[in-house]
Amino acid sequence: MHLAEGILSAPVLACGAAATAAGTAAGLKAMQPDDIPRTAVLTSAFFTASLIHVPLGPASAHLVLNGLCGLLLGWMAFPAILTALLLQALLFGYGGVTVLGVNAFNLALPAALFGTLLRLPLRNPRGLRTVFAAGFAAGALALAGSTLLAALSLGLSGREFRAAAALLVAGHVPLMIVEGFVTASACLYLYRVRPEMLGAPPGGEHET
Repeated sequence: MHLAEGILSAPVLACGAAATAAGTAAGLKAMQPDDIPRTAVLTSAFFTASLIHVPLGPASAHLVLNGLCGLLLGWMAFPAILTALLLQALLFGYGGVTVLGVNAFNLALPAALFGTLLRLPLRNPRGLRTVFAAGFAAGALALAGSTLLAALSLGLSGREFRAAAALLVAGHVPLMIVEGFVTASACLYLYRVRPEMLGAPPGGEHET
């Protein structure tokens, strides 16, 4: 979801920018040369998936894929998501430059946290059910976390935005389920063809 310019208070904008700078620094520090192609692909996927918007008051709803970014990139999701959001703001006017830090933080932090956590069971999965469950949880929980952070950003910026924050949360509940299934499906495919991208041992295509 993209929060629009001219809504958030200065303290919220400043905190979001500082937190995104810290997260991006951590992601860049963790990035190795071999990670660059994968990061670029996930940046493109995030950029494309979030181009289709459904307006919800001062924000919008759309497919995000930040859970998938988190599973495959960990903290490198910060620079990936920041880059995609910057391009969207400059090319299409989505969100805006002044709210870039807040939007990036709201989307990247849950992605990195839940992606890192739910990557653990994929190291030695007990078949495809584990892969599906981890993927679904990563997609749904990352979007849930991002939605709550966006709602919190609105709520902290003024009481007049609390109704919009509640609408934002309610509108994203169905999308959390969709996001979970999309991420789980992507994980099942990757587990069959490139299990190492999920941190799983080779031979995942033979698991049932």
